[in-house]
Amino acid sequence: MTTDPPAPSSQRALEVRPARPDDAAACEAFVRAHPRASFFHLPAWSRVVADVFGHAPCALTAWRGERLAGLLPLSSCRAPLGAEALISVPYAVYGGPLGDDDEVEAALVRAAMAEAERRGVRRLELRCERAPQVPGLVPHELYATFVRELPSDPAEVLARMPKKARAEARRGRDKHGLTLTEGDWYLDDLHRLFHQNKRALGSPGLPLDFFRGLARAFGRDVRVHVVHHAGQPVCAVMSFLWRGTCLAYYSGTRPGADRELSASNFLYMALQEWCVREGLTSFDFGRSRRDSGAFSFKEHQGFEARVLPYRLHLVRDREAPSFTPSNPRTAWLRETWSKLPPWACVRLSGLLAPYLP
Repeated sequence: MTTDPPAPSSQRALEVRPARPDDAAACEAFVRAHPRASFFHLPAWSRVVADVFGHAPCALTAWRGERLAGLLPLSSCRAPLGAEALISVPYAVYGGPLGDDDEVEAALVRAAMAEAERRGVRRLELRCERAPQVPGLVPHELYATFVRELPSDPAEVLARMPKKARAEARRGRDKHGLTLTEGDWYLDDLHRLFHQNKRALGSPGLPLDFFRGLARAFGRDVRVHVVHHAGQPVCAVMSFLWRGTCLAYYSGTRPGADRELSASNFLYMALQEWCVREGLTSFDFGRSRRDSGAFSFKEHQGFEARVLPYRLHLVRDREAPSFTPSNPRTAWLRETWSKLPPWACVRLSGLLAPYLP
């Protein structure tokens, strides 16, 4: 009697199920090997989010036999009055399914949609860089990202900048003597400048524990840079290093420092020069809303926008989220926030940040 050989793994039935604690090592290895994975797909990101904000990870995995074939990182993000949303990935700009092929990714998304329906959440939110081809998803293309290759010589960074931005960066360096330094001991400076920026924009910030948690979880893949003027910090940025790319992510600038010192123009010129010296090959300027001042600033730095094809599955929500600075209905909230004392903004941000993932 003969038995048929086992089917190749690519032909085995696909099983989609929630991730288990003992899947952690396989999920980590899968993300690090997948060509389209982002820094935010790493399981450590969701763990830090859970530790600081209480949003429970509920990732989905896809298996062919004993081989992991796909992963969809998800978190259950609570909202006021008991509502929740499933988000891939909270506090991140990239997320969505990763799979061996389109079939696996579609199966993960369909399973997430079914889970959202079962839980009766407000929505499922997929912060994709590539839109899943699954019926029933609603486009939410409010944001764009900005990525470009770095030159091989630090001196070429300034030369590639548009004329006006180049002049402003030079002014910061040559006229005002701005300098860039790096070290994780600047976390407190970053947090303070970040909140100053957010207050000026009329928006809550994030707690220092989150910044510290990311630095602990990712080690040297998280870098903090500060620009000093006359020995005082005037702007700062936290960046993530991933596969030869520097993702400039959380930043803050002292009020008036851009107008008086050209601080941001200098910061991003000097940061790209640092990247080249470190052997990095591309620079990711992060996500910006398409109607925002940050979007215009990045274009004026010579970066080209690429629209992010986010997708939603609306369950209890009837429309895409509109709680953004561009919504005129929230203008009074932004104005009120910008007038609060700085200490009050920091304290209230700690209470509100879990609801703004």
